Amino acid sequence: MNRIRPTLLALALAAAFPAWAQTNAELLKELQALRDRVNELEKKLQQTQPPGGQWGMTPQQAAEFNRIAVKTEALQDNFEDQGYKGLKITGWAEAAYIWNRNQKRAGFQFLNQQEDGYYYDTSYIGAVNLTLTKETDSGTIWKLSLMPNRSPGAVVDTKSIVDEASVSVPLTDLQTRLIAGQIPDWSGYEYMQPTLNPFITHNLLFDFTLPTTYTGVGLDLTRGKWWIRAMLANVNETIVQAKSREPVLVYRADYERGEFSGWGFAGLHGKTANFNCVDDDCSKTMTHLFEVDGWYTRGDLTLGGQIGFGMQKKGAIIPDADGNFRDSRWWGVSGMAGWNFTPRLQGLVRVDYLNNTKNGGGLFGYNGYWTVDGYEGDYRNGIGPDANLDCADPTTDGCSRGANRYALSLGLKYLFNEHTTLKAEYRLDRADRPVFYDVGSDSYKKLNHLLGASVVVAF
Repeated sequence: MNRIRPTLLALALAAAFPAWAQTNAELLKELQALRDRVNELEKKLQQTQPPGGQWGMTPQQAAEFNRIAVKTEALQDNFEDQGYKGLKITGWAEAAYIWNRNQKRAGFQFLNQQEDGYYYDTSYIGAVNLTLTKETDSGTIWKLSLMPNRSPGAVVDTKSIVDEASVSVPLTDLQTRLIAGQIPDWSGYEYMQPTLNPFITHNLLFDFTLPTTYTGVGLDLTRGKWWIRAMLANVNETIVQAKSREPVLVYRADYERGEFSGWGFAGLHGKTANFNCVDDDCSKTMTHLFEVDGWYTRGDLTLGGQIGFGMQKKGAIIPDADGNFRDSRWWGVSGMAGWNFTPRLQGLVRVDYLNNTKNGGGLFGYNGYWTVDGYEGDYRNGIGPDANLDCADPTTDGCSRGANRYALSLGLKYLFNEHTTLKAEYRLDRADRPVFYDVGSDSYKKLNHLLGASVVVAF
């Protein structure tokens, strides 16, 4: 406070400088008033200082503060010793109601088994997920994601509850990483998780032309706006069978153009399971998959799209006249648009097309329907040739042409609160051949209708 007095005195003198006409008595009187005011302020300041110089706390409060500080440090040390530092636990659950007209089936789907197969009206619908993610001080990330009954692992062997079990280890820096373990497929614009997929069902390319999971090792690179991942892996299998030495190359690259848009591409090249063949020579055959996708989100508008191509050697459904299986080829496109009517309510539309005419049809993992008695068919998903034809004889006219598939989905998504989302969807599936089995009439039709509603809760 000693520094205040000369400053105030200087100000007073500067203010009084023009007033030399004042008498000395008047000037002294004004200076005395200023000094009295400064003394008054000093007394008030001294009265606000607690004993012992502990600003804002009594001795008892200071002791309590020190006790809390010591206890907090002990809790933090124990938290780190128990391995909780860098640990994040997340999860979600989806309960869904699905009505399928041709199947004459309606009811709730929740944790239903994969043993009856993979269909567009079951897919990953009605799943539960618990994910544990641990990041160490060195930047290594360990992830375990569990999904009973509906996991990608269950799609492969009907038993596994593992969605993902992976590690990501930084090499030269955090932007160059070694990745290994079981990792879900990363192709396409649509995600498996209902928290990220705006619809209840998935598009045709997601369901029938993409891999399910990779088990292997690879690299994860981030370079500016590019994010690149590549692996050598077993595809849709966690164990390599005898006499099988065909690791597959899988990759994905994403380019983020800016805050609102981006695009990417993904591919697979190598030998994958061929269910047409049971002998060692063709139980796995060469497969090539490639797709390009993109997204755009700005304001109330959301757009997404994908175009994909694929082929598998000896993967077609219908063999030639000599009983030799031919190559399968397909291509497809999917597009999605969403509009936010309000910050909570979003309207959605999705259109899919899948061209699958070659050699009676045949898609990735969907070619194993030929038996000694002929073609059995997948007439719930609508894949294969005209179901009214007798394709036990592969030379039957029309059997060498598979059905092209279409799908139109209309949906609503409502954000009820921060953790809860409500969804509704109407879906029309159509084909250019009668390939949808109608349970009620015991006949085959070119179209089918689906209605769905779901609630998704996440934390």
